[in-house]
Amino acid sequence: MSNHVPDFTLADQGIDTGATLHWNLGTAPLVEQAVRRGEGVLAKDGPLVVKTGKHTGRSANDKFIVRDAETDATVWWGKTNKAMSPEHFAALKADFLAHLGTKDTLFVQDLYGGSQPEHRVNVRVINEFAWHNLFIRTLLVRPDRAALAGFVPEYTIIDLPSFQADPARHGCRSETVIAVSFTEKLILIGGTAYAGEMKKSVFGILNYLLPAKGVMPMHCSANIGPEGDTAIFFGLSGTGKTTLSADASRTLIGDDEHGWSDTAVFNFEGGCYAKMIRLSPEAEPEIFATTKRFGTVLENVVIDPDTRELDFDDNSLAENSRGAYPIEFIPNASRDNLGPVPRNMIFLTADAYGVLPPIARLTPDQAMYHFLSGYTARVAGTEIGVTEPDATFSTCFGAPFMPRHPSVYGNLLKERIARGNVDCWLVNTGWTGGKYGVGRRMPIKATRALLNAALDGSLANAEFRTDPFFGFQVPVAVPGVDSAILDPRATWPDAAEYDATARKLVQQFIDNFAQFADHVDEGVRQSAPRAA
Repeated sequence: MSNHVPDFTLADQGIDTGATLHWNLGTAPLVEQAVRRGEGVLAKDGPLVVKTGKHTGRSANDKFIVRDAETDATVWWGKTNKAMSPEHFAALKADFLAHLGTKDTLFVQDLYGGSQPEHRVNVRVINEFAWHNLFIRTLLVRPDRAALAGFVPEYTIIDLPSFQADPARHGCRSETVIAVSFTEKLILIGGTAYAGEMKKSVFGILNYLLPAKGVMPMHCSANIGPEGDTAIFFGLSGTGKTTLSADASRTLIGDDEHGWSDTAVFNFEGGCYAKMIRLSPEAEPEIFATTKRFGTVLENVVIDPDTRELDFDDNSLAENSRGAYPIEFIPNASRDNLGPVPRNMIFLTADAYGVLPPIARLTPDQAMYHFLSGYTARVAGTEIGVTEPDATFSTCFGAPFMPRHPSVYGNLLKERIARGNVDCWLVNTGWTGGKYGVGRRMPIKATRALLNAALDGSLANAEFRTDPFFGFQVPVAVPGVDSAILDPRATWPDAAEYDATARKLVQQFIDNFAQFADHVDEGVRQSAPRAA
């Protein structure tokens, strides 16, 4: 055992095991254990390289929440939050603990979910893999050594990739299972070696707990300007959330998960989890630098067995190759992992229809409408005959991780926007001059110039027009930006085709929002786009 054993042990939790327990090991011992046990290899410049097997991403269809007296009326049941009966969870737990008892070695970490002390949750994670234990230690907030002795977990995660669930006995879908009991404060992960399941499980815990305390949980990145102004960036994968928040002139709070309390925007995590596929030192130098450091964990990145050189362009193991590293590996990261309440809020969308302007100012009602919509668009697929972009709506820009009804988060966000007089912006990082395949990607230089003008306050002084379809305010001219790009209709060769495409997108917004219409007030309903 290590010497970081807390007073409150597994036995105090009713977990019986004869395994050798490695408590709260640091980075170097965990890397040594992982290499010794054949779980991974070291790359040329120091990172640990591992493979996750057949699961190279989250198994969203295999995640369940126990439906009981605690959750029956508080969880938004449906396609995203699927129910498991207490009886099935009891059988799963019994089998999980029995399987745990067959292990001769286990790794345990005591960690915080959340950087603001009054709003964090104590999480104990039990792993059969050393590299999993290193991953979660890297991604969550690490207590100092003095705090470990008295650590008492509020929630416990047991992650056993070697466990295989039985759908008939456990009420799940396959041999893979992620089961969450908010009553027992226990999360069981089995049948998958994808480490991101642990990270997102903690996000789900905080998304469930914090709204009851009046704290807004958010799937966003956040940074702080030189004047102490915080900006938060919502966006789905591929919209630029990580790239645009990684600004050398601003201090990074975090790249993925945050809370908004009365006094701060605080990172839920102590690390970052970045996509590695086709990573380049030119496009993302700060992230690329982490791939040359001891302590980084690289998942499904191809490595030469002789030279130990990495190939970030090779997707033969996974398109979703990932890197986990401590946030302090980013040079301009916040030392405290938090910042002041926000002055600006940005919704990022990659509009592959080429309809939305590069930036628009939103009212609080419009902000709630777009937050609940969570719109982006994927580009046309590679299948023959598929030529149209595909609209994607993920409520709150993170539907898979939101246990409560979206209106809970939407109303909380609207209240905080009003209380803090926050400026809200919609930024399109997608296409201009036509839809995907016809137009071109929005120039990153123009996006950064518009974003900088919004964040430094100068954009507020610009002349604005009202968009005829979406009703939000669009700047007419901004210094340093080609004015032609600010009016998307004018960038299309055929204005009538633009109008037809815009009407199609408007209708998709309206159809999607119907599920929320009865849960919001009239001001938000009136913020819906219109087929002008």
